[in-house]
Order: sequence, then C-alpha cells, then structure tokens
Amino acid sequence: MPKLKTHQATAKRFAKTKTNKLRRRKAGQDHFNSRESGKTTRNKRRDIMAHSADAKNIRSFMPYN
Repeated sequence: MPKLKTHQATAKRFAKTKTNKLRRRKAGQDHFNSRESGKTTRNKRRDIMAHSADAKNIRSFMPYN
C-alpha cells in the first residue's frame, strides 16, 4: 500500500502535544488589533487546544505526525 501524504496546510497550523492533543494559534492576530483591549491582545498570544470533536478529523490529514 502506498504512503499517505500529509496535508501541509494542516500540519503547519496544528502541533501535537505530548498527550496527543492538538494545539493551535488563536485567530484574528493579523491586523486591526489596535482597537482591542490589552486583555484581548494578551489572550490572543496564547495557544489553545483544538476542540476534541474536530481532533479526529484533523488527525486524518496528518497520518504520521
């Protein structure tokens, strides 16, 4: 059986943690951030875990990661 290809866009957006959870960046960090409060800006710097319901689908795009 041939090797499966990793979906590179998914592999760049998600990282697997030691406990096999998927870590991702928060959205909306690119521009228009000056109007937001300092609390919102600080919270956007943190990585968050992908929702567990989506994790199985996301992992299918990354078979070897």
